[in-house]
Amino acid sequence: MRFSQLAAGVFVVGATLARGAVVKERRATVCNGHAELCDRSYGNVTFVGAHDSFAFSSDPLALARDQEVSVPDQLSLGVRLLQAQAHENNGVIHFCHTSCALFDGGTVEAYLENVATFLNNNPNEVLTLLFTNPEGLSLPDVWAPAFQQSGVADFAYVPPHVPMKQSEWPTLGSLIDSGKRVVVFLDAGADGTDGSVDYILPEFEMIWETPFSITNASFPCSVDRIAGPLSTEDHMYMINHSLNINLFDSGIIISDPEDAPTTNGITSILANANGCAPLGGGRYPSFVLLDFVNIGQGIQAADIMNGFA
Repeated sequence: MRFSQLAAGVFVVGATLARGAVVKERRATVCNGHAELCDRSYGNVTFVGAHDSFAFSSDPLALARDQEVSVPDQLSLGVRLLQAQAHENNGVIHFCHTSCALFDGGTVEAYLENVATFLNNNPNEVLTLLFTNPEGLSLPDVWAPAFQQSGVADFAYVPPHVPMKQSEWPTLGSLIDSGKRVVVFLDAGADGTDGSVDYILPEFEMIWETPFSITNASFPCSVDRIAGPLSTEDHMYMINHSLNINLFDSGIIISDPEDAPTTNGITSILANANGCAPLGGGRYPSFVLLDFVNIGQGIQAADIMNGFA
């Protein structure tokens, strides 16, 4: 009898330990390519971003392009912020450059399916999506279905409150361990005035940006867009580090691929970042947004800012 009771006790303890082993939280050991980033706050990491990530073409005569390589290739290079502009096209939300007649990058759902494929194949990566909504398309009725049907909504992080200070964001490791490792920002319409989606966050309440469409290669720094109750220093920030040219002095501003090796070089990026640091509480930018991400040294510059070089 005592043997049976002892055996039963051992079985119960063993079963308890086994159950504990099953439910034990997974701990990421490498995050976005570096073990050191696992314990670092999302708000204290510099990520390279692709401006107009959908607008890619290898044709140098495609003047509306801002990238040379596809979104999957951008992600393979190490880009961890994807920026894109949305427009309605025949009743469907597309990513388009200024207008869908100028450059149509396809449906948002198809774009996000590529993102979902990357996420499924790369379980230790945190990704940021920063989209613009110039037509004020509805979050619950237009945006959310694309996220849900693509599967990206399953990865989307919902913060405990909005806005989040730069210092309040979780670590990359905790985002990865939770499975909620995509942070989604929208520049307009995410303030809840026309319906809300809890994982689509108001950009300017938590991120300020430098001016865009810059034609000055020295990239003078200023706070261009900001909103909400948080101080400038409590925001994360993004530098728009893409150089543009005035096409034939026509007033039409396009990106300058010929200067991309210099613009996307370490010297230029770090000069811009250092120039902005005093406005960001002495910190490097959270995001460096580039054209032609396959050219230059954007990833290496981010490594330096993250302390790896």
